[in-house]
Amino acid sequence: MKNLNKYILSFVLVASVSSFAQEATEGEPTTIQGLLQLVEQGRTTEQGVNAKREADFLADKNKQAAKLAAEKRELARQERIADQLEAEYKKNDAILVVKEAAYKKELGSLVELFGHLQSSAGEASSLFSDSLTSAQYGREREKFLNDLSSKMSSATELPTIRELEGLWYELQREMVAGSEVVSFNASVINLDGESENCVVTRVGLYNAICDGKYLEYIGSKGQYAFLGKQPEGRYVSSAKKLSKADVGEVIKFGVDPTGPVGGSLLANLIQNPSLMERVNQGREVGYIIIFVGLFGIGIAFWKLFTLYTMGVAVAKQAKSKTHDKSNPLGRVLAVGEEHMKKDIETLELRLAEAIMAERPAIERGIPVVKIISVVAPLAGLLGTVTGMIVTFQQITLFGTGDPKIMAGGISQALVTTVLGLVVAIPTTLLHSFANSSARGIINVLEEQSTGIVAEHSDLK
Repeated sequence: MKNLNKYILSFVLVASVSSFAQEATEGEPTTIQGLLQLVEQGRTTEQGVNAKREADFLADKNKQAAKLAAEKRELARQERIADQLEAEYKKNDAILVVKEAAYKKELGSLVELFGHLQSSAGEASSLFSDSLTSAQYGREREKFLNDLSSKMSSATELPTIRELEGLWYELQREMVAGSEVVSFNASVINLDGESENCVVTRVGLYNAICDGKYLEYIGSKGQYAFLGKQPEGRYVSSAKKLSKADVGEVIKFGVDPTGPVGGSLLANLIQNPSLMERVNQGREVGYIIIFVGLFGIGIAFWKLFTLYTMGVAVAKQAKSKTHDKSNPLGRVLAVGEEHMKKDIETLELRLAEAIMAERPAIERGIPVVKIISVVAPLAGLLGTVTGMIVTFQQITLFGTGDPKIMAGGISQALVTTVLGLVVAIPTTLLHSFANSSARGIINVLEEQSTGIVAEHSDLK
C-alpha cells in the first residue's frame, strides 16, 4: 500500500512538473491559482454557448409547431375538397351510366355496323401497307384508315358521312387498280441503295416493272425497289417488251397472282439457279467433266470431218483409173499395182500390210472419244458420292429439321451426274458415227484389195 501511494505521488509530481513546463513555454499561468481561473473561464464560456443553443432550439420549436398547425389546416381543407370531388364523381358516374344507356339505345343497329366498318378499315389498312398501289397513291390513305378505325372504336366520337364515303372510295379504288395496267413516274431504290426517278409500269396488284426489270414494294420506306436478282431471261424479256409497249398493244407477260409484293411464284423463279449457277454447283469435278467433254466432242467433230473428207477422196479414187497417193485407197492400189507380177500370197500380204498401215491414221482419235464417253458418267458419279458425303455431314451437324438443307445438298450432288450424262450421251453418239465412218473406209480398202487379188488370180 505504501508503495502504491509512492507511485501515485510520483505521478502527480511528474504531471505538475510537465504542466508547469508547458505553461512556461506557452505563456499561460504557471500557478495552481492561474489554472483554476482558466478552468472557471472555460466553464463560463461553455454555459453561455449552451444557453444560446437552448434559446435557438426553443425558437425553432415554436416555428415548427406553427408549420405543423398550418399543414394540418391544409390537410383538412384538401380532405374537404376530396370529399366534394368524390361526391361529384359519383354523381357524374351515375349520369354517365344513364347517358351511355341512352347513347346505346339511340345507336341501335349502328353498333354492329360500326363494328364491321372498323374491321374493314383495319383490314384495308393492313392490305394497303403492302400493296403495290401505295407507292402510287401515297401512304396518306393508311393514316386515314387508321384514324377512322380509332374513331369508330371510340365511345365518344362518331365517324362522319364523308369519312364513311372515304372508306368506300379507297376500297373501290384498290379494286379498280387490280384490273389496270398503268405507267407513272415514281421514286425507285436501285441496287446501290440510292433513289432514282423511273417510269414504273404496274400490272394490277401483282407486279411492277421499270426499265424491263421487276420491282418490289418496301412498305417501311413507301418506295419501289429493284429485285436483288431478276428471274430468268424469258421473263425479263417480256418485262422489257411491256415497258416499251404502246397503249392498246397486247404483250405476253408473266404475272404472279400469289401476292402483292411479288408472291411465292416469282420468289421461286428467282431462287431457281441459272444454267451457270447449276454448273458452278458441280465445283471442281463438274469443271473437269465439262473440260473433258468439250475436248472429246472437239476431237469427235474433227475426226468426223477428216473421215468425211477421206471418204469423199476414197469414193473419188474408186471411180478413177489413176492412183492418187493422197488418199488411203490410192496408196493401197499403188501397192497392189506394184506387186501385181508377184505371186498371189505375196500380193495378199503386201495388200494386208498396206491396209494395216492405213488403219492407225483412219482410226486415230476414235478410242479417245470412246474413253471419254465411258469416264464422264463415272466422274459424275464420283462427284455425286462426294456431294452426298457433304450432305450427310450437314445432316449430322444441323439435323433433319430443315428439308431445304438436304434438298440443296442432294441437288448440288446430282449436278455432277447430270454433267457426266450430258457429256457421255453426245460423245457416245459421236463415237458411234466416227467408228462407223472409219469402218466404212476400211471396208472399202479391204474390198478393193480383194478385187485386186481376184484380178491377179484371173490373170494367172
